[in-house]
Amino acid sequence: MTSHILNIEDIEYHDWGHGDKYQARIAWVGTTMASSKLGFNVTEIPPGKRAFPCHSHAANEELFFILAGQGEIRIGDDKHDIRQGDFISFPPGRATPHQIINNSAAALRFIAISTMIVPEVTEYPDSGKYGVFAGSPTTRQVTADTIRKIYPMDGDVSYWEGED
Repeated sequence: MTSHILNIEDIEYHDWGHGDKYQARIAWVGTTMASSKLGFNVTEIPPGKRAFPCHSHAANEELFFILAGQGEIRIGDDKHDIRQGDFISFPPGRATPHQIINNSAAALRFIAISTMIVPEVTEYPDSGKYGVFAGSPTTRQVTADTIRKIYPMDGDVSYWEGED
């Protein structure tokens, strides 16, 4: 049976990242506790890194609460200082591409909470791509009916392509 109570001292972190720019330790708390409509994790980003590319969600809303440290949140082209105790909220939509960056000398730790609506389309404006996610939310176990695909923004084809 899944517990309804989990202390932050007992969460299990997993290494996450890519290349020199992206590095974090993430505890997938919502998955561990079998949450079905909310996703939540604790993320710790080391100095000079970020956990995820700048992105926006078409369907899901996100909330971040800074537990420790300081850094900055990028919203579109603007950057804002963030620190322990800050709540940061992003409704779904293309108007709020965002990215948390640790530009400090100490670890930045936060709770991330989101709705888990699928299907979902996530846009990555820096790299000119988007992701399509269906079947299971992006932080959940991949199943046989899961679709997780990333496409270039300029990769359009017509509706009737290949239908002759």
